[in-house]
Amino acid sequence: MTALREADWWAARAAAAGLADRLGSEQVPVGATDRRVLAADVHALCDLPSFDTSAMDGWALAGDGPWRIVGDVAAGSPLPDRLAPGTCARIATGAVVPEGTLGVLRWEAAEVREGAVHGEVAAGRDIRRRGEECRTGELIASAGTVVTPALSGFLAATGHDTAGVTRRPAVELILLGDELLEEGIPRGGLVRDSLGPQLPGWLDRAGASASDRQRVGDELDDVVDAFARAVDRADLVITTAGTAEGPRDHVRGAIERLGGRLVVDHVAVRPGHPMLLACLPAGDRNVPLVGLPGNPHSAVAGFATLAMPLIDAMLGRTVEGLSRVPTAEELRAPRGHTRLIAGVLADGAFVLSPYGGSAMLRGLAQSRGFAVVPEGVTPAGGLVAWLPLP
Repeated sequence: MTALREADWWAARAAAAGLADRLGSEQVPVGATDRRVLAADVHALCDLPSFDTSAMDGWALAGDGPWRIVGDVAAGSPLPDRLAPGTCARIATGAVVPEGTLGVLRWEAAEVREGAVHGEVAAGRDIRRRGEECRTGELIASAGTVVTPALSGFLAATGHDTAGVTRRPAVELILLGDELLEEGIPRGGLVRDSLGPQLPGWLDRAGASASDRQRVGDELDDVVDAFARAVDRADLVITTAGTAEGPRDHVRGAIERLGGRLVVDHVAVRPGHPMLLACLPAGDRNVPLVGLPGNPHSAVAGFATLAMPLIDAMLGRTVEGLSRVPTAEELRAPRGHTRLIAGVLADGAFVLSPYGGSAMLRGLAQSRGFAVVPEGVTPAGGLVAWLPLP
């Protein structure tokens, strides 16, 4: 397979999405499923509600009134006997409706005189019938669904103690460059590493985890050794810097040395043009590698372009197409290139952030995603694709 050279942005994303299969699954407690991806369809293990239940605090009434009070039904403590016509029982919200009940008279609508309840109620009033929400065996969530807190609760309500979710991809980060400082003020031509601190957060939000991190200087042998170590223990390798074609850029050379294969070699996009996508052999499997540019803004654009669809594929996550939104101002992209412009949505329209240079993070720190701008001029009010950050 020939690498896509100067790949179209949309084609590069499609190549990344098609490079990996879904990872294996694991069982986790339903209380730990938030933001995880379901590995298989999930079906209800019981009717919900599992019995006829009262929707309100009030009185369970049988037959015609007035009704003589014969009992009290608390949640979790059903009345043992059937209600006879002309009788009633005090009932709490969520309690089992006694057999023989006509309907539930709300507490505030009832009048109690001389041990009897007076009022009016329609048949079936304020009773939630068994199976009203779902029936045993009914599909309640499909494979690929990202679990929300509400869905976690619904899984528990339908009888699930655990759920099968796709294993989170283990990602090894390789941070390249002799000029990076891990702490302190930039000095003597050295700069603070801003990608090491932020990439684990992006990975976590995308559904993966940064399993390990290597800092490597600009020597080919060191880069080769780092890649060889990473592929033995990771599902995905992400590198920063070294993806251009200068004398100290060794990512491509290391891929070649290890018998890897380039899938995408440069993308026709600004920022992020020198990003790449490759596969490295690791025994009987191939490990994807995403090479991000060293400039911070460009690196995040590369992460959104190549790493996010790759992680989606590994998780088996159901992904919708990008929405299209109007832009609040005119946007431009160079000939033959897509442009990713950081910004936010305000009242449904795209508003760009200031400080958008490829080496800048200030504007990106105020953004929630990228407008995907095709070559040429998109006038104010024109539509652009919206690529949200995780």
